[in-house]
Amino acid sequence: MNSLLRALAVFIGTAFAAVFASAAFAGTGEPSPWQINLQGAATPVMEKIHDFNYLLLGIITAIVLFVLVLLVIVAVRFNERSNPVPSKTSHNTMIEVAWTVVPVMILVLIAIPSFRLLHLELNIPKPDITVKVTGHQWYWSYEYPDNGGFGFDSYLVAEKDLKAGQPRLLAVDNEVVVPVNKIVRIQVTSADVIHSFAVPSFGVKIDANPGRLNESWFKITREGVYYGQCSELCGRDHAFMPIAVRAVSEADFAAWVAQAKSKFSAIDDESGVKVADAGAAR
Repeated sequence: MNSLLRALAVFIGTAFAAVFASAAFAGTGEPSPWQINLQGAATPVMEKIHDFNYLLLGIITAIVLFVLVLLVIVAVRFNERSNPVPSKTSHNTMIEVAWTVVPVMILVLIAIPSFRLLHLELNIPKPDITVKVTGHQWYWSYEYPDNGGFGFDSYLVAEKDLKAGQPRLLAVDNEVVVPVNKIVRIQVTSADVIHSFAVPSFGVKIDANPGRLNESWFKITREGVYYGQCSELCGRDHAFMPIAVRAVSEADFAAWVAQAKSKFSAIDDESGVKVADAGAAR
């Protein structure tokens, strides 16, 4: 059943790709101009979301075309000129059974992959690394409890400070860095109001609630930088708290951790008060 659904999803996706211009589809990691589709998949969860999306698109298209054909038949065959003496049939057992059973079968066809996808998203496998995410008005902070417990704040890069290749309203001063092909568990909370941690190419969107610790996970399959944003209306600067995740090789991640422990470690100032380096000191 699963292989059949996947084959159907691939067929439908290929058909739609042939119809629409490739420029209309989103890239991977960040939005694209004129996009009409989901961002490219960088995790197994997002690949399943793509499959499910194409399956629903195929079902919806089939239903719309079927209803359109019925309307055309009714308009052509049963108008007053073509059919001056209308039928007085009031009940038809087969029709009654069909329009009850067929919608149920369609819902079952949708429910099976839907439940499988929900189970995949919510059943967190044994993690290789944990990152704690805290939402603030209006920036994110990250901690690495499995790698020494260091942490840092991540702020939007102002448009005047953007470097070549950095996207407007998405680039940050301190990116989250994780290794590829490793299961990353994120623990998400908030220090003030409700935020939402969302990275479209990961298939991850989870609320950050004050006083509560929510969990999700992802496993990035290719190196690169992937962007997201807070997806919960959280106040005046809601639109200015982006997320940037850089996926690197395991060796590069180990080197980054060694550097980050020094860069983001707590230091004593002259008054003896512990302050955080870099973005956390803002």
